[in-house]
Amino acid sequence: MANSVSGDSVVDRVVRVIEAFPEGADALQLSELAERAGLPLSTAHRLVRQLAGHGLLELGAGGHVRLGLRFWELVNRNSPTLALRQAAMPFMEDIQQVLKQNVNLGVLEGWEVLFVERLSRPGSVVNRARVAGRMPLHISSAGMALMAYQPRGLQADYLEQFDDPEGKVTADVVRHRLAEAVQLGYAQLAGVVDPETWGIAVPVLDAKKRAVAALGVVVPLAEVRLQALVPALQTAARGIGRQLGDVRGFRSTESV
Repeated sequence: MANSVSGDSVVDRVVRVIEAFPEGADALQLSELAERAGLPLSTAHRLVRQLAGHGLLELGAGGHVRLGLRFWELVNRNSPTLALRQAAMPFMEDIQQVLKQNVNLGVLEGWEVLFVERLSRPGSVVNRARVAGRMPLHISSAGMALMAYQPRGLQADYLEQFDDPEGKVTADVVRHRLAEAVQLGYAQLAGVVDPETWGIAVPVLDAKKRAVAALGVVVPLAEVRLQALVPALQTAARGIGRQLGDVRGFRSTESV
């Protein structure tokens, strides 16, 4: 029920407060938080104090606001990605030991790929994927691997609404990439996010052959060895899928 002049509910405003924290921000001034959430300062202050009382936020000296440890605790305790991350980690570590490069794990969230885990090490090439970060599907090999193994109706909806803000990619190009990913068994994008890197990803399939996740690597463009890399990724993805099959009640994140 709405209970403000603007018509938004208390839940709406709480969500706006939580979403106001940008990626990588350790803390925000209360005034900045109110501005980013689009709320009057007095409203933001009241909500922050109430959320802090439950440990979901921390209100420090000088009006600095941080996400609370209890927020992290609750999110991780029942996250649908927890079983996925636990199943995938040993395989991701093995892949990284062999490649000595970036390895990431993503799930489909709307028309974006949401990265739920990433392993890196000193000397790795640049990798724009961040844990809890998102990328549009069409610029991520993980995103293409995920969408390529979704039901036809969902693919059609995605392609119908597709629009590249930079105007570099058309829906027909994306359609071709999805078909290629199914034909090859993996998705690849060379020099799309960074000109010197190559993203390669394979789907982690459920019993219905739909992708519940994508396992990907980012490697130097000049050092790609697909004949060795892809089979290793596919073997790892099958192993993750088998592990998830043994987890009672596992489900992927909801798509649109």
